[in-house]
Amino acid sequence: MNTNVSKSSPDRVARHVRGVPRSGIRDFFDIVSTMKDVISLGIGEPDFDTPWHVREAAVFALEHGATHYTSNLGLLKLRQAVAGYVERFFGVRYDAETEVLITVGVSEAMDLAVRALVNPGDEVLYHEPCYVSYRPLVVFAFGQPAEVSTAGRPDFRLTREMLEARATDRTRVLILNFPNNPTGACLPREEVARIAALAVERDWIVLSDEIYAELSYDGRHTSIASMPGMRERTVFLHGFSKAWAMTGFRMGYACAPPELTEAMMKIHQYTMLCAPILSQEAAIEALRHPEADIRGMRDEYNRRRRVIHAALNEMGLPCECPGGAFYIFPRVTGFGLTSKEFALRLLDEEKVAMVPGSAFGACGEGYVRCSYATSMDDIREAMTRLRRFVGRLRRTA
Repeated sequence: MNTNVSKSSPDRVARHVRGVPRSGIRDFFDIVSTMKDVISLGIGEPDFDTPWHVREAAVFALEHGATHYTSNLGLLKLRQAVAGYVERFFGVRYDAETEVLITVGVSEAMDLAVRALVNPGDEVLYHEPCYVSYRPLVVFAFGQPAEVSTAGRPDFRLTREMLEARATDRTRVLILNFPNNPTGACLPREEVARIAALAVERDWIVLSDEIYAELSYDGRHTSIASMPGMRERTVFLHGFSKAWAMTGFRMGYACAPPELTEAMMKIHQYTMLCAPILSQEAAIEALRHPEADIRGMRDEYNRRRRVIHAALNEMGLPCECPGGAFYIFPRVTGFGLTSKEFALRLLDEEKVAMVPGSAFGACGEGYVRCSYATSMDDIREAMTRLRRFVGRLRRTA
């Protein structure tokens, strides 16, 4: 008789991993992938191709044998280019040799920062609605996530007072993401200064995800790392996916004081080893003429955001005009449907894909995320279909 009874598969998975749900975005788009002729306003990916000179640099590097490992920190030439760009655009100076780490996208950079800084039981503040990975990354590091809801506030505005009300003696780290995914919210310079002063007073480390910084429409972006007393307590996270339309290159970077960069590099060297060399070569080229590449895409996103904002409000789905990124976050309450039910019915009945707001935290319930990183023709057709869908819901409510 065989007495070796295997445990069920779920029991073999670590408890802290088992308790984390799948990404609501991925679950939703598993359904979308089975359908044809869908207009997608859901994926957070530019519809532009990577600029040709950037792609050409990767091809040239491949043809000339760039197929090897780089330093764990990344190519020095790229780190120098990053340091120069961050100083020009964000006003913060970093040493390319000791304070810049090249990563596999900003997602890896955030993961490294959380794991390098959070002790078990440390509390990490972050604002919701937010990008889907923040809470799970804190859980994976055995930290305690502490969300601050911005839903229902004008422009989804985060303030110093909101953070103070949520913080405790165990708060160690604050995660910021402005311009924000999924709301498009931006943080005014005066509020950046007030939050920076709080971080200094409480001795917090700030992880600032600024991947959408170049896609700001109503004024210049302000990095919290540029505020007095913040350079030494900020991990500045950025990359090439959004403003340069380089999602598939998986290129990100972290800039921080040497002791924090070294801590992140320790994890990076044992997990990723280094970012792909061809992507690093392409990133060097991207930083040669950044504004020329970005300007045209930013202007087109700006045109689209005005069209979609006007259309959504006209049909009675109230929403703030996003100050940055390429998302808008309309409210879809009043139909007797959850945000997921609203999105699924819209997909089924009109073949328009939007992401339920609940994917971005519990306070996102009652909203949907629409990405305007798609053609103007598709946006206009999607708005026509959405208007028709909303009209039906109102007649049957």
